[in-house]
Amino acid sequence: MENQLTNFTIDNITNNRNDIINQFGVIEKAIVHSHQRKTKSGKLVQVKEYEDKRQKKYLNEKTDFNKFKDKEGNIDCHNKNLTSLKGAPKVTEGGFDCDSNNLTSLKGSPKVIKDYFSCSFNKLTSLEGSPEIVGGDFNCSNNKITSLKGAPKVKGSFGCSENRLTSLEGAPKIVKGDFDCANNELTSLKGAPEVVEGNFICFGNKVKFTAEDVKKVCKVSGKIYFRPKFPY
Repeated sequence: MENQLTNFTIDNITNNRNDIINQFGVIEKAIVHSHQRKTKSGKLVQVKEYEDKRQKKYLNEKTDFNKFKDKEGNIDCHNKNLTSLKGAPKVTEGGFDCDSNNLTSLKGSPKVIKDYFSCSFNKLTSLEGSPEIVGGDFNCSNNKITSLKGAPKVKGSFGCSENRLTSLEGAPKIVKGDFDCANNELTSLKGAPEVVEGNFICFGNKVKFTAEDVKKVCKVSGKIYFRPKFPY
């Protein structure tokens, strides 16, 4: 366009000034519009503001967990790209599986679950907001959890392996099934359950615990796995 303008006379430029201004005006409007989005009300807003509002609205929306429920009352919402449990029922008649999502918190989870609860393979760092009572097994393995504070009372096994636990403080006092705290960063078994009616699994921590270490803090009815595949 610069080459074209150099061939114009002063009169040409003067006569065509409005056309040139209009051309740039159209371009300028097009550029502005490319950075805007129209809301439902017809109002134009900047793209960042528009996306921020959509993201905020998305995060505040409640998921309809009824669509994940089967005939037995189990809710299976694993691998649904969930970022929140907001909208979950307070009580479930069956189990609740929210594995393999993008959860960073358990806030909004059911308070009473009459069967199992599993929240493994998420992005959790704590058990804050966890259910209060779980009628079956509880599994929070494969996260980034650093503390068991807020853990529920369970009537089955308790799995917290493959996390970043440095302490077992907050673990349930009695575990009716297995207790698995393998592959964490534990240097002590302080806070471990007092009674485990199944197996006690504790290998792969910063300290290599022995069967005697486990017996000092817990009454185990089953086997003690202080090395992979080698029970006591």
